Amino acid sequence: GGGAYGAAKAGGAFDLVRFVQQPQVLARIVSAIFALIVFACLVGDGYISMPEDYHLFCVFNHNEDACRYGIGIGVLAFLACIFFFMVDVYFPQISNTTDRKYLVLADLGFSGLWTFLWFVGFCFLTNQWSWTRAEDVYIVADSARAAITFSFFSIFSW
Repeated sequence: GGGAYGAAKAGGAFDLVRFVQQPQVLARIVSAIFALIVFACLVGDGYISMPEDYHLFCVFNHNEDACRYGIGIGVLAFLACIFFFMVDVYFPQISNTTDRKYLVLADLGFSGLWTFLWFVGFCFLTNQWSWTRAEDVYIVADSARAAITFSFFSIFSW
């Protein structure tokens, strides 16, 4: 066998092609792209103003919390993907089974938590979008729908 958490294989040479082909690395890259899309859509087109009033408001039923939540989990998910991607790069060099165990459990726990948070975000954004009046949304409807769609996809990528 591979030892506890693959510790018997620790210390080998780094192979980029083999590394990128690992399922967890591919899922992490996809998750980072989805998170980037969600928070970019919300930062770029999530806030609009009416022609007669220059005050910005969230496109999701004027609920600032909806935009903040989507942006928050998107940014944190993107940063977490980068962090765990770096952990994946250095993971084969770690020979201490206790450290490997804690990294695997942290990754598993964080992924479970973020799956739940993406589910909550999808439900929250969808609910607020369903209450949004059509006359309040001009050209930003596609970005709002993209944020909802990719928050749904993020449930499965995490």
